[in-house]
Amino acid sequence: MVAALAVQAVDPLPVAPVPVAPSAVVADEQRVPESPVVPVSPPVVPVAPIAAPQTAPVPAPVPAEPNAQKDIVVVGQTRDPGDPLRGVNAQAFGATQAVDSAVVGPVARVYKRKVPSPIRKGIHNFLYNLREPIVFVNFLLQFKPGKAAETVGRFVINSTVGAAGVIDVAKKRPFRLPRRSNGFANTLGYHGIGNGPFLFLPLVGPTTVRDLIGGTLDRLLLPTAIGSPFTDASYTVPAGVLGALDHRADFDETLKCLHDDVGDPYASSRAFYLHRRQAEIDHLHRRPPAPPPECQAALPATRIPVGAAGATEIVPPPGP
Repeated sequence: MVAALAVQAVDPLPVAPVPVAPSAVVADEQRVPESPVVPVSPPVVPVAPIAAPQTAPVPAPVPAEPNAQKDIVVVGQTRDPGDPLRGVNAQAFGATQAVDSAVVGPVARVYKRKVPSPIRKGIHNFLYNLREPIVFVNFLLQFKPGKAAETVGRFVINSTVGAAGVIDVAKKRPFRLPRRSNGFANTLGYHGIGNGPFLFLPLVGPTTVRDLIGGTLDRLLLPTAIGSPFTDASYTVPAGVLGALDHRADFDETLKCLHDDVGDPYASSRAFYLHRRQAEIDHLHRRPPAPPPECQAALPATRIPVGAAGATEIVPPPGP
């Protein structure tokens, strides 16, 4: 029994180091990977640069916002380069409309109602026939000898057979010579000279710097080349009054369309005028014109039929 007890007492003694041995092994195992931990860490280092490019694009949108704001500011401050005198033009337009509503418009409507149509048409044809020499010269300046020759034919026929141009015989059979509009303003535009600033002048109405210069040359051609009666007040005053009434009477429906129930009558009139003038230049170049404003078709004197094909020529109302 004592020996058995001694054996049992001895048996637990070697058990005590058992937990010690594993701790020693663990310590040994921990020492083994310590040497490879150093080489393992370098592969982890490249991971940091991978994350850096992902965060780099984030600040990129920040400078885009100031640029967008600058663009908005520039657009908001941009002015129409073709109408730098809008304030003055709008005042002249308002004053002209007041006079037109009180005097010119009513007189033109009375003229249209009371004067028989054949007489008004004869006055219209007579005034246009006086412009044929101007049309002829400008077709030559535009290197269009064929149309210049037709213009001479029209002028000779209407000035003789057509009773000084009162009857437009040349456009009928067997001649079929169409009426064409032309002037120095068209010649300037044909050769590439731009409109310049838009102007609205009392008595003159809507125009541009180019058209004002061209219209002045038109009015000076006959008085300078021929003299009397184109320099006499006995002719120029009645011709100017009749031309203005004829123009205003033909333009009455268009003015109603441009001004009545329109938010900005001045802008509407300006757009109509500039489109119409550009259409004449495009026609000389045989380019298709841009779509016309809504009121374009309301102007009877704007287009006239040419030939059997139904083509049209652009003809502005006659000037004084």
